[in-house]
Amino acid sequence: MSAELDFIASLRPLATDPGARGLLDDTAVVDLGGTTLVLSHDMIVEDVHFLPTDPPADVAWKLVAVNLSDLAAKGARPLGVLMAYSLKHDTDWDAAFVAGLGKALSAFGLALFGGDTVALPPHAPRFLALTAIGRASGPVPSRSGARHGDAAWVSGTIGDAHAGLRIASGERNGADFLLERYRLPRPRLEAGQRLAPIVTAMMDVSDGLLLDIHRIAEASGVGAVIDLESVPLSDAYLTYAGDDRGARLSAERAGDDYELLFTASQDRAAEILALSEELGLPFSRVGRIEAGTGLRLLDRGEEIPLPPQLGYEHH
Repeated sequence: MSAELDFIASLRPLATDPGARGLLDDTAVVDLGGTTLVLSHDMIVEDVHFLPTDPPADVAWKLVAVNLSDLAAKGARPLGVLMAYSLKHDTDWDAAFVAGLGKALSAFGLALFGGDTVALPPHAPRFLALTAIGRASGPVPSRSGARHGDAAWVSGTIGDAHAGLRIASGERNGADFLLERYRLPRPRLEAGQRLAPIVTAMMDVSDGLLLDIHRIAEASGVGAVIDLESVPLSDAYLTYAGDDRGARLSAERAGDDYELLFTASQDRAAEILALSEELGLPFSRVGRIEAGTGLRLLDRGEEIPLPPQLGYEHH
């Protein structure tokens, strides 16, 4: 078990309100008697989630988008945000960040409700935190509802953001599309709201598809099977990395995609595909839920060993 999981486990006895969902989900769900709020809180840290060379306006967009992605996976409509901001006495960086924040808030129709600031020592990495507040638009899916026999689906394409990170780091060249997928993720808000009533479990892909489907299976008390060949990859990623087993495994272990990963009964397939066409957003069936525990990985019908690391974890 990682240090992150150990720490979260130590907090569970304190999370006694039902809205905390046992700290097994990415959001809190608070019933206020007629209104259900969905709350998400995420941090991003320099040299962990973004590079010192990333444009400040893009960092602001990413801070907002990664929190809204959690709301999207719960089918919630975002209302506003609270922000914690670290000052490093760099007024140009601050100004560019604020301009980017304004653009992100405007794009998603959000209010800035308030927050806090703190001054950092000169050589400390920047850290930024946001609490996103949303209102449930209907059922609020959890990670824990997947059932034996369900199909597993994912929106969009997988692996693009990690390729974009490598491009931004100067490791190699690649398409601007990949760089944008890393710096400017798009939370699937409308898709999440439309899917929420028909899925059995849903979360966003933030730490890698393999790790996140494993989390759904574990929370639901079931097993999962992923078909390596069915996971959708963009043309830009295929040009960048190729289409062999290694390239596919790399994409499916990569984080920062912020696509929707969900499970649904087999008889919902036609409805899901019709919704995909209506939204202009691909939904791809990538595997299934089965009885038992753990994760299995298939490649052209053959079961293959799981990689040593399923995705990104804080150690």
